Amino acid sequence: MAKSKSAADEEAGAIDLTPMLDVVFIMLIFFIVTASFIKEPGIEVDRPDATTVADVKTPILIAISSEDKIWVNKTEVDSRQLKLQIEALLAETPKGKVVIQADKEASIKLMTEVAQAAREAGVAEITVAANAK
Repeated sequence: MAKSKSAADEEAGAIDLTPMLDVVFIMLIFFIVTASFIKEPGIEVDRPDATTVADVKTPILIAISSEDKIWVNKTEVDSRQLKLQIEALLAETPKGKVVIQADKEASIKLMTEVAQAAREAGVAEITVAANAK
């Protein structure tokens, strides 16, 4: 009889880890879902500084490297194919906005050509990314 009483006392003092495991799994699912929506242009760009900076959430990111190479969705794109690439992305998100992430050393002419290609593809709003001063 003494054994059964001490076993009941041990069971009463034990910590139930089931709720903690539920919370851990919910957090894991949250991080997996949110991580899949982060988009990157494919290269690291050193953006210029600006006095006014707007935070835009957008599905279409276009990066221009210091070597004047254009990147869309982690793939390098020829400037002649850029309009077709933007049109394909607009088919997925019809009200999509374009953010151009140009390096400080990138050509202004190429940035203008990218903006013009986006306008020709039917993009209503084009933004140039910059760092806040």
